[in-house]
This record gives sequence, structure tokens and C-alpha cells, in this order.
Amino acid sequence: MKLGAFSSSLSVKDIHKSKAFYEHLGFEVFAGDIERKYLIMKNGNALIGLFEGMFENNILTFNPGWDESANPLNNFDDVRTIQKHLKEKGIALEREAEETTTGPASIVLMDPDGNAILIDQHV
Repeated sequence: MKLGAFSSSLSVKDIHKSKAFYEHLGFEVFAGDIERKYLIMKNGNALIGLFEGMFENNILTFNPGWDESANPLNNFDDVRTIQKHLKEKGIALEREAEETTTGPASIVLMDPDGNAILIDQHV
């Protein structure tokens, strides 16, 4: 199964402090809008999303159809295909994608320890 680009989506208390901290670790702003309280920061192939006030806990995020630079991939597993596979394996989904559509969609599941996993397809 090809899940696409991976990032950690962090729930932060102060977007400005978090931005400065991760810049000290060598990350640079890749996307987002600090005034809207979210940034995507990049260091090589490592991606971290900083989100102030958008959700309570950290989230593991995968983006089918994108590489680590948000370039579209020609060959990837559609989120609905991933969803079907997970359901066949008996994995419960917190949020499902509409199976009769194409293009952007997302699903959410929890790992055995309660960590949220977002599979968020933008293409």
C-alpha cells in the first residue's frame, strides 16, 4: 500500500514559538499561513505541520498522490483503495471517504494506542 508523503501534524500552543524552535532544528517554512495559525515546515524529506488551536492531539498524516515536496505522483494508491483495504482487514475508521467519488478525500483511523492517523489525499 502506497500512503504517500508522511508528516507529523503537531497541535501547538504558540505558532510563533514553535516556528522559531523548528527553525533552530533546520526546518524551513514550506507552506501554510502563520496568520491563519498553521505552517508546514520542511527539513530535507522530513515534514512537520504546526497547527495552533485546530485540534487537540498530534496526528500522523499521510498524503497519497504527493511526494515530500507536494509534487503529484503518477502512481499512487487512491485513498478509497486504502480505505477498502483497511476495512477488509477489520480496521475501524473514524471518518470515511465517499466511495463513489474521485479526487481529493480523506479518512481517519486510530492506532491501538489512540494515536490519530489522517490519510489526506489532495489530488
